[in-house]
Amino acid sequence: MKCESVLDLMKDSPLVALRGREVSNPVAGLWGKLELSLPGSMKDRVALNVIEEAEAAGELEPGAVIAESSSGSMAEGLARVGTAKGYEVIIVTDPRIDPLTERKLRALGAVVDVVDVFHPEGGWQQTRLARLGEILRERPGAFWPRQYDNRNNPGAYEKRMARELHSDLGNDISALVASVGSGGSLCGTARALGELVPNLRVVAVDAVGSALFHQPKRKRLQSGHGNDIVAGNIDYSVIDEVHWISDAEAYNGCRELARREGIFGGGSAGACYVAASWVAEQFPAGSHVVTILPDRGDRYHETIYNDEFMAEHGLTGGGAAARPRELVYARDVAETWSRAELPRDGEVDYFASEIQRTAALTDRLGLA
Repeated sequence: MKCESVLDLMKDSPLVALRGREVSNPVAGLWGKLELSLPGSMKDRVALNVIEEAEAAGELEPGAVIAESSSGSMAEGLARVGTAKGYEVIIVTDPRIDPLTERKLRALGAVVDVVDVFHPEGGWQQTRLARLGEILRERPGAFWPRQYDNRNNPGAYEKRMARELHSDLGNDISALVASVGSGGSLCGTARALGELVPNLRVVAVDAVGSALFHQPKRKRLQSGHGNDIVAGNIDYSVIDEVHWISDAEAYNGCRELARREGIFGGGSAGACYVAASWVAEQFPAGSHVVTILPDRGDRYHETIYNDEFMAEHGLTGGGAAARPRELVYARDVAETWSRAELPRDGEVDYFASEIQRTAALTDRLGLA
């Protein structure tokens, strides 16, 4: 395959059949969309689409600065696209960034700005946004991709991902299983794929301790999915059920994904593998369940794939059970792998509190 630049490699990814976890017995076909085969990760799609749309709209001028808050994958995507297109990229991150990712970003020419204060209410996200606001005010004309509420984030998946899946599997896709951080990949793909495939079931994968689906915020080791703030790109109307996966279950899921499927994935991939293996038991033969595997495990070599780290944090042998616990949404608290149906009776306001708080924070920072 001949490509004009690395940007051409950010537009498609393979679909591979999976066996499922050792404790599972998938009936439907189980498939993994290998976004981890892109130059960086699935966020390559977002970075490219957001920047190209900004260029087309005149929001990003030649030679301007691109500045964003990110803990990993989006940062690398922006750095790679920025390098290819000749922009300066500034990434605001926090101490959770792993050394490998930080070195990659610097090698790609990005400026890495690491905040050092954990906000008692908004966590690292709020501190990063505050620092980002300072940078944007210091650098007039700088472009903020706004990965959490930019319509061109899910648009990256609506444009291509849904068509790729439908082209490969046709109308027999019963369920889409994907992790949620900014909400772009799951919701963008679900909206477009739902128009092509009747009765598609959409399954969100979140982290225990994340605030995205009416759960109490707690410190957690998982990154890449889950969040302390609710992103505007999350469209709850397209999501049918949510699974919460604990640190131990996600990390051991990564190891099982490598051992069972030969796929060396990051934390989100392991969490999705746990949930999707069970979801594929719920649908008949001849149908298909697709899960999105976002990134490679390289940057987790000192955590997920480090026996000493796993033992030190009490994660060794903490694999998920054969099935999730059943919870009542917005009432029960998830401690281990659990699932809940999203209610549609109007009793839960999905867009209250956290999204409003996040919007208010953005306004206060002068970033609206």
